[in-house]
Amino acid sequence: MTKKLAVVINRKAKSTESIIESIKSNLDKNGISYDLLDIDNLKNGYDLVCAVGGDGTVLKSSRFYAKYSTPVMGINAGRLGFLSLITHSDAKSLGDIIRNEDYKVRERLMLKSENLSALNDFVVKGHSSIRTSKFNLFINDKLVSDYIADGIIVATPTGSTAYGLSAGGPIVYPRLEAMVIVPICAHTMTARPLVVPATEKIVIKSTEDVLDVSADGQEKITELKEVTIEQYEYRAKLAFPKDYNFYPVLRNKLNWGVSPVSEG
Repeated sequence: MTKKLAVVINRKAKSTESIIESIKSNLDKNGISYDLLDIDNLKNGYDLVCAVGGDGTVLKSSRFYAKYSTPVMGINAGRLGFLSLITHSDAKSLGDIIRNEDYKVRERLMLKSENLSALNDFVVKGHSSIRTSKFNLFINDKLVSDYIADGIIVATPTGSTAYGLSAGGPIVYPRLEAMVIVPICAHTMTARPLVVPATEKIVIKSTEDVLDVSADGQEKITELKEVTIEQYEYRAKLAFPKDYNFYPVLRNKLNWGVSPVSEG
């Protein structure tokens, strides 16, 4: 079956132009029609979207296309490429990959807060972010903890390897139905990350400051009295190479589980 294809471009990624030329040449060679879309001007109506850039391009594309159940395939023109797993060399064969359906689609949990959605995480901070704030964490309307901290991260399993990991949170298998709550630089040794079911309702308040919330580090709402975070009714659909496996990606991208190399 012929697929209606969109190729999303993030021209801010340094290697985008050369990859785009390779992709266009291969798609044309395979007789596959496509639309070129700018990351800041997305539109609906496709069976598959190829997002060319870094993980940020995949995140923004996935948030847009989740409500249309459109799979997003990440083609890496950035740095880490944890979600964009099609390499520059693989992109030269993109037409063959699409024609032969040599990929698999996986659904990923997303979160919602206010009018925002997130595939990776929400980050809540006091509006006066030059100092720490006091946060009250409620789960299902029950007070769980008070934090004096720089902020709180609420992440999906997909986002557990992003900001949450840097802040000391756990790595969570991406297909688990869970949320990770990670305080940022909390002023107590007893503040530890929480992993809770995805069905929970999380509310964060502050008695000292109004709050700002950002989605995937890309969209933001400011000066809120409280922030409510729940699972989103839509799921992101990510298209990965057929041989995709989460654990080798951890090893290859993050050097997770790799023994230090002794010198001399």
